Amino acid sequence: MRIGELAAQVGVSRDAIRFYEKLGLVESRRLPNGYRDFPPDAVAWLLYVRTAQTLGFSLAEIARMGGDLRDDPNSADALSALFEDKIRIIDARMDELTALRAELVERVGAGCPLQAAPAG
Repeated sequence: MRIGELAAQVGVSRDAIRFYEKLGLVESRRLPNGYRDFPPDAVAWLLYVRTAQTLGFSLAEIARMGGDLRDDPNSADALSALFEDKIRIIDARMDELTALRAELVERVGAGCPLQAAPAG
């Protein structure tokens, strides 16, 4: 299938498909006229990629785990491990944001809020 058809079925732009291809998330072969030709299973795989993105996975993370997921995209054990890792990352980030929020709250109403906080 050509890039325009794939883009329409997945709901992304042609530029996004080219970018996914550059990252190694999807592969095409070149037709004699130079057009890209994508396999039919590219639709399901790119929809899977988009779902992973909505769950907080970056394209780099998806590319790293891509081969394993393409071979067995519904592997409960593999997905559970990935989700547990992502939850740990989110929890750590939430802790960082909570500390940052506390620091900002402490500085509200300070005479010079960008000065280093007093030690102690």
